Amino acid sequence: MSEKENTSEELEDTTGLFSTESRSWSVEPEFIKETSNLLEEVCVGKSSNQICGTYPRNDKFGMYDDTSTLSPGNKSKKDEEQRSKKHDEQTLQFFETITIYDSLQSKSDISQSSPLSITEMAAEYQPFIGFLSHETLETTSSQLSEENQKGLGLESDNFTVNLKAKGLQEFPKDILKSKSVKYLYLDGNQIKNFKGADSGDLLGLEILSLQENGLLSLPPEIQLFHNLRILNVSHNQISHIPKEISQLGNIRQLFLNNNCIENFPSGLKSLGNLEILSLAKNKLRHIPDTLSGLKNLKVLNLEYNQLTIFPKVLCFLPKLISLILTGNLISSLPKEIRELKNLEKLLLDHNKLTFLAVEIFQLLKMKELQLTGNKLEVISHKIENFKELRILILDKNLLKEVPEKISHCVMLEYLSLSCNKLMELPKNIYKLKNLRKLRVNTNNIVRIPEDISHLNNIISLEFSGNIITDIPIEVKNCKKITKVELSYNKIMYFPVGLCALDSLYYLNFNGNYISEIPVDISFSKQLLNLELNKNKLLIFSEHLCSLTNLEYLDLGKNQIRKIPPSISNMVSLQVLILCCNKFEVFPIEVCTLENLQVLDLSINQIQNVPSDICNLKRIQKLNISSNQFMYFPIELCRLQSLEELNISQINGRKLTRLPEELSNLTQLKRLDISDNAIREIPRNIGELRSLVSLNAYNNQISYLPPSFLCLNDLQQLNLSGNNLTALPIGIHNLFSLKEINFDDNPLLRPPMEICKGKQLYTIVHYLQRADQRDEKILEKILIIVANNITITNFKYLCQKLNLAISETDMSTKSPVSLSERVLQALHKWKTESINLSLTTAALRDQLTRALTMIGAYEIMDKITALKLFTCAIKF
Repeated sequence: MSEKENTSEELEDTTGLFSTESRSWSVEPEFIKETSNLLEEVCVGKSSNQICGTYPRNDKFGMYDDTSTLSPGNKSKKDEEQRSKKHDEQTLQFFETITIYDSLQSKSDISQSSPLSITEMAAEYQPFIGFLSHETLETTSSQLSEENQKGLGLESDNFTVNLKAKGLQEFPKDILKSKSVKYLYLDGNQIKNFKGADSGDLLGLEILSLQENGLLSLPPEIQLFHNLRILNVSHNQISHIPKEISQLGNIRQLFLNNNCIENFPSGLKSLGNLEILSLAKNKLRHIPDTLSGLKNLKVLNLEYNQLTIFPKVLCFLPKLISLILTGNLISSLPKEIRELKNLEKLLLDHNKLTFLAVEIFQLLKMKELQLTGNKLEVISHKIENFKELRILILDKNLLKEVPEKISHCVMLEYLSLSCNKLMELPKNIYKLKNLRKLRVNTNNIVRIPEDISHLNNIISLEFSGNIITDIPIEVKNCKKITKVELSYNKIMYFPVGLCALDSLYYLNFNGNYISEIPVDISFSKQLLNLELNKNKLLIFSEHLCSLTNLEYLDLGKNQIRKIPPSISNMVSLQVLILCCNKFEVFPIEVCTLENLQVLDLSINQIQNVPSDICNLKRIQKLNISSNQFMYFPIELCRLQSLEELNISQINGRKLTRLPEELSNLTQLKRLDISDNAIREIPRNIGELRSLVSLNAYNNQISYLPPSFLCLNDLQQLNLSGNNLTALPIGIHNLFSLKEINFDDNPLLRPPMEICKGKQLYTIVHYLQRADQRDEKILEKILIIVANNITITNFKYLCQKLNLAISETDMSTKSPVSLSERVLQALHKWKTESINLSLTTAALRDQLTRALTMIGAYEIMDKITALKLFTCAIKF
């Protein structure tokens, strides 16, 4: 089998790895607002590191995810030993994937404790291993799967020790004495050096990972690890690499990503066997000529440093296959780049290139070239030399045209030209017979050529954000298409040619001028995702109801008034968006959709909700914000599966109260009741034990009920723009709170100055100190009353405070003094009031009102004097 045939087969077999562009739709509390904003965006800017998917797997919201995992193989110890001896080429490719994982950790914030499988890593960062052969990828997949399992401690043997995140502060020398350790994972500890480890014990180590240990420097004892093949010290604070690293003669792969290295380590020049070197995300400004000594280097990652010129020394690394210089400040390429005869992959995204030296087109083995985010105005016709090129990404440049001779790149499979100034595609683009994905979003394209029908292998077409008015009927010949993006163009008629595509599952026409759905759509039974947001539709077409496999339907921002009864045929529908239409009555027909999980009817004119809504047994997210409800729809409280509810009314009729039945929504996690006129939160709000987010800003709430403090899972709370004057001291019980906002309230306790920092600790600390102060002041007031009140006024005071006391307490012949009896009675009243959840401040106000009512003015004068005095002292 030829190399070209093999590569083509590889890409077909691994199509599932390329589907990370598939939607992952999660609706936030204000999910329609966010969704609508996203729909407005013309540049859909998907990751340039993605190819495309074919047939997706559904997640629980009907979205798509092709990520799959490989089952770990079971190998004997003998196989393990044999494999460790054959590490040259296979280890390079095997641990190239570790490089992928390391890159992914910084790109996607993936937890160290949950490494991805080989397939997941490849899916997330396919270009990094784009040059691996299909056979090698296949043979190393099971190997890495097993190694990864062992690294996680899922399998125990005499070769691997996993001590990730164990709180270690010293190198675990005792383990090395008791086991024949080859692979040692010490990520996420606080190890600073290797002191105490016996050099004899270290000789067996071949892989050492010390990510996230807070290392400031690589300890000189590193020279003791003579047989080390792979060293990973990424994600530390290393600024210095000792010269002793030159003693690691057997090192093959070295990962120093995400550190503070400013000067290229001089000791690396002696590592003649080094094959992979990654110094991504450091502070390098210069690469010394001594790097040319790394004659066996195959993969070099210098992304996100501070390089201003392309280091010429890189051009004299004869075996270099992959070079990553993304995110630097490089403005030009040297002529010497032609010397990289074996280079297959070059990433120069997000630099400052204004042109490409023509010598780059002498790299005849180039398979992947990424140049996103530069300032290129033209691409040379010499691109025709790239006969092996598979991936070409030129997004976010200043290109006005693409050379016709790109048609000579016959192996090209992925071409991305989004966010340029293109008015048309190359006339010969139809000659790219292997093209599988074409992205030309956000340009000035007027038409799609009819010759596109010759792209027999095309899977994905993206032309969003152009000025296209129609789609050629010839597109029906592109039988393999699975995804079409045509949002935000000038299309007036639904392209019937697309309805003949049997593999099409994703179709986006948001932001066009379509007013009618043709009957031909009925033939698209396989369609899973259809988006027609912001068009000119007047009706919900019955033809749509034939799409029995459809899972996601967006008809928001049209002029639809009602739903046909035949919508009940859409048995697979999980997400239905009908926001910003003309509904005056809740469309009861949607209540027949038993599998519906997300429903958006926001920004309509709906006044009530039918009881039939309880038929939506699986509904999880409901947005009915900005409607015309006279009262909170009590029917919603029967939706036991509901997790997110948005009934904010920024553009609707304001609600004044919430029903007590709201507590029935025990699965509710996110609640948005903002922009209403609600005066109080239900007393039993604390029964919403699952609540994670509460948005109640711009209401008239003046009081938080005691049960509010039982919301232990609450993480986000916005009560800005209300009438709160005091926060309960028990707010510290909301220990999960991460985001708080009490702005624009007439707060006195604590004052707004304390709340502006939005720090729960500061608020709680103030309230605790204030409560202690109020407690002391109240105690002094009780003593003043006890020492100055008459027996007559004592009787009246007890009546006003509803305090029952015995005749003995009122008797003038009691052996206990009047002041002691009064103080005991007041303490009893205080205890009973606190049991009723009255605050200290409330008790003080109640007592002073009672004293005023019985005419105890002399006592009131003393209390007033105390209040004035306490303003100037600290307790």
